[in-house]
This record gives sequence, structure tokens and C-alpha cells, in this order.
Amino acid sequence: MKRSLLGVLLITALVQGCAFAPGQHMTPDDVQDKDTGPVTVVPITSTSVNQQKVIYQAQPVPATLTGYRPGDYRIGPGDNLIITVWEHAELNSPSAQTQVEASARVVRLDGTLYYPYINSIKAGGLTVPEFRANLQKALGQYLTGAQVDVNIQKYDSQKVIISGAVKNPGPQSLTNIPLNLVDAISRAGGESSDANLANLILKRDGHEYVMDIDTLNRTNSRLNEIYLKDGDQLHLGNDHANKIYVLGEVQKPQVMNYGTSTFNLMEALGNAGGISQETANAEAIYVIRGAQANNGQPATVFYLNAKKPTAFLLARQFDLRTSDVVFVGPANITRWNRFISQLLPSATVVGTTAAFNHN
Repeated sequence: MKRSLLGVLLITALVQGCAFAPGQHMTPDDVQDKDTGPVTVVPITSTSVNQQKVIYQAQPVPATLTGYRPGDYRIGPGDNLIITVWEHAELNSPSAQTQVEASARVVRLDGTLYYPYINSIKAGGLTVPEFRANLQKALGQYLTGAQVDVNIQKYDSQKVIISGAVKNPGPQSLTNIPLNLVDAISRAGGESSDANLANLILKRDGHEYVMDIDTLNRTNSRLNEIYLKDGDQLHLGNDHANKIYVLGEVQKPQVMNYGTSTFNLMEALGNAGGISQETANAEAIYVIRGAQANNGQPATVFYLNAKKPTAFLLARQFDLRTSDVVFVGPANITRWNRFISQLLPSATVVGTTAAFNHN
């Protein structure tokens, strides 16, 4: 009698096994929950993709940035000048020093520098041709027919600061060759692996401009028309706030960061190694959006029936948003196998107990 009763219980449990299977699973009917408030359920179709697609358009570059063009470089404090006076070796190479070392003159904080005969002469704020003309005129009072050449050996008076998610952050000197925004990022080694390409901030004259350097890959980009000037600060943000959660029956469940303007469902599944062919239910791919929001808007659950390979065209067109949760549900056979794996040890214990009691 006990064995018959045990058999009936086991058969009943097996019949209803999927209903009690361990692990997380979901159907469109499961998403409504009184504790989470109203939830909108939307199938991912060509229509819903067009309705929900994030059409990202970077903000146009302000004319105040593209309209700026640096003038001729003006000498400033800290610059090192190479001054050569032809046919006057005593001015170029005193002692045993080389000509370059001896002729290098550092511009002082007040914009002046020392030079023989004339003692102090102003260089700060002047272009190289202007300073050369002034120096030659001043030396002309002591030297007949003096011919002077001036070059900047080291540029150190005008700088921009590059910070954030670049490989080599730090100051960069401006030279007589104008430096644009793209070249500055390149000089800094380019973006690091955790960079958010859509969050480049240029600080200038008390204003902040947010730009997307990912647009360099697109037509009509004007970022290379932005030239930097003394005091500019460039900061490239990181992607720590751009998170996508990929869970369920995928090869590599993970929290995924992305640093581009857009990120689609196909990319998320691909980065997670794809859905598990042995355990996943291709009809149960969900995108849960707005679960963490407190803005009064209802959460939305999108679901994709990916039983046909063409469905992944929709996945490629479906743009994800920050904090979206992608969940791939298990197939029924997966839930069944997991249920059996949990049930059999229990059944063995029950059977052993029943046999012991019988004996």
C-alpha cells in the first residue's frame, strides 16, 4: 500500500514537474506583479522596433568652437628661445658649450629675457618675427649690420589639459602648429578600454561642451575642425554608468559596459557568447526596461521569438538603453531536467525510508 501511494505521488510530481522546476523562467503572462506596479508587455517586431528605436543624433558642434582659428604663436613665460647672431660667435657659443645650449634663452615670468649688450628685452606676447625684429634693432645700437635668427626650442607657455579615460592623460603644449581636438586625443594615446566615446567634455572660458568622438566614424563629422587654445581642458568620461545586464541561458551571463552612442540587443547577446543552444528557449528572449526607474513611468518588457534566425535581424535593430536587463529563458526540457535532477535524490531518500519501514 505504501509503495502504491509513493508511486502515485512520484507520478503526480513528474506530471507537474515543470510547474515546480527550479531556476528562473518567464512567459509574457508572468511579468505582471502587483508589487512592481503596471508593466507593459511588447513583442519585438518590425513595428515595435521602429517605435522604440533610439535614433541617436549627436548635438551639433557649436559655431563658437568651429569658428575659432589660432593665430600666429605668441611667445610666453617658460618658452626656450634659440637666438643666433651671425658672424658674432661670442654671442652664440661662450665657454665650451655648444651653440644650441648657449643660445637657449628662457622667457621669464614677466615676459622678458636676458641677452648680452641689451641686458633685458621683452619677448612675451610677441610673435617670433616681431621679437626677432625688435632684438635685431636693439643689437644694431652695438653691432653693425647684425643679422639675427630666432627659433623656439621648447614650447612651455601655452598648454591644454587632457584627462579621463585616455591612455596618457596630462598637459599638452601648444606650438606654432595649431592643435585640433582629434590630434590632442591621439597624442594622449587614444581612448582607454573603459572610455565612453559619447561623453567628451571640452571646458573653455567657463563653458562646457559635450561631444561624441564616436561620430568620427560618421559622415559630416566636424570634430577635426575644433582647434584648442591655451587653458582648454578635455575630459573623456568612462563607461561605468552605461551598464546592461545579460542573464539567463547565455554562455556568459554578465554585467556589460558599453562606451558607444548606441548598443543593440544583438551586440549584447553576442558579447555574452550567444544563447545556449542546449538549454535556451529561443522563444523567450526578454528585455526588461525601467525596472529601476522611479519616474512614475511603467516598466516595459519586450520579448523576442528568435526561433527563426531572421529574428536576429530584429535584435540587431533593437537598441538597448542604460540599465536594461536582457534575460534568456530556459527551454521546457531544461526545466524538466533540472527538476528531475532535484527530484531523484529526494525520491531515493523516500524510497529508502519506505523500504526500511517495510522491513
